[in-house]
Parts: sequence; C-alpha cells; structure tokens
Amino acid sequence: MHAPTAPDLKTMTEVLKKLNADGYKEEFTVSDNLLKSLTTGKQYTPEDVTINNFFRFEGQSDPGDNSILYAIETKDKTKGTLVDAYGAGADPDKTGFMLDVERIQKKIGEKK
Repeated sequence: MHAPTAPDLKTMTEVLKKLNADGYKEEFTVSDNLLKSLTTGKQYTPEDVTINNFFRFEGQSDPGDNSILYAIETKDKTKGTLVDAYGAGADPDKTGFMLDVERIQKKIGEKK
C-alpha cells in the first residue's frame, strides 16, 4: 500500500474521479464490523477486503477536516471506496474495521 503523490491528485474529488475511472465505482460504509455496499447492500467481513491504496487529505484551515480515502477490493472483485476522517473526528466503526483489514493483510504478507 502506498499513497501516490501525483501533482494532479490534490483533492478528494480529483482522486475519486481517477479511482472511478480505474474501476473503483462502489461506495462503501461500515457498521456492525461489516463493510456494506451502498448500492447493493452486500456485506463483507475484514477477511473479505483488501486495501489497494489510500489517500490522506488535510484541511487547509481546520485540522478537523482531515480525511482518508481507501481504495478497496472485496473477495468477489468489487472495487470501491470508503471515506473516513482521521484524528479526533474519525468514525470508530470505520477505523476499527480498517485496522482489522490492515492486520489481516500484514499477516498474509508475512506468510509469503
């Protein structure tokens, strides 16, 4: 996982547009420790999810505007995005879920 520093990807809108063009069309949310598709309602556990990339955005004037955008793929090859704040404004459900996904990915990487 790495966050690109391409000069044309400065805003969340620009990154979302690029990710959408790259096939990340689904929008996700998290509740009850499940990733949920906003379109289909399909649900995924942390084991079903891979983080392909992430992007952090910092508010120009308000540190409370910090956010993170995840480009994720599910086990059934659904690609989409999940947005969360980071820092004090983070959603504990989203943050906890994504930390679980990261831990799983690290364990899988260690086995290779």
